[in-house]
Amino acid sequence: MTGEIMMRKRRAGLAGLIAGALMLSGSALAQQPVNDPYEGFNRAMFAVNEGLDTVAIKPIAQAYDFVTPLPVRAGVGDFFGNILDVRNVLNNTLQGKLSDAGVDLGRLLINSTIGIFGLFDVASELGLQRHDEDFGQTLAVWGWEDSSFLFWPLVGPRTVRDTGGLIVDIYTDPTWYTINKSVAARNSLVALRFIDVRASLLPSDKVVDEAALDKYAYVRDAYLQRRRNQIFDGSPPRLEDVLD
Repeated sequence: MTGEIMMRKRRAGLAGLIAGALMLSGSALAQQPVNDPYEGFNRAMFAVNEGLDTVAIKPIAQAYDFVTPLPVRAGVGDFFGNILDVRNVLNNTLQGKLSDAGVDLGRLLINSTIGIFGLFDVASELGLQRHDEDFGQTLAVWGWEDSSFLFWPLVGPRTVRDTGGLIVDIYTDPTWYTINKSVAARNSLVALRFIDVRASLLPSDKVVDEAALDKYAYVRDAYLQRRRNQIFDGSPPRLEDVLD
């Protein structure tokens, strides 16, 4: 039952986050220029991604969502979330957020033991909330705040900074070094995580489709707005303050 509740919260949170970002993108980003010098390339890659998603990725995610019991999907999400706490500890430390790093380290230890290798998010129930950080955010904290937008098939929206950060994230992701370095097992885990994430975004598809006159622009603006909030831990400076 707890797993089902956590799964519903995770899905509702993701859908709400995207919906909120879409609404914010129409106001906040309209006040500042969008850094998209590679728009022609990005729109082409977006079209490729939409095609791949329509014919393969989304149907697989829908099938996974249909045949996999909710408690199992919740356990899969918690398992990979626990792995990502390794990244969170590292990047919080690099950003000087030692308190947050300590919380995420505590989450990792509790969920890896009491939570049975992360299959259950016991730490959240104890009040230890995850601080989602990655190396792209770390680069922004170190001074690379503004970066050109990029869109990659399968990977999705990024910036130049976040694309570089993603490479570091991959090399610091324990998933790539699991199962005695078995390539087949590793690739299966990576594919499972990808499909699990796509399945968790299924409820937001209708929101995006109904809200967007230009889907590419909406996805871009929503990503940049959300990314800005992440970099500033939910409290980005107002545009007027930046200009001053």
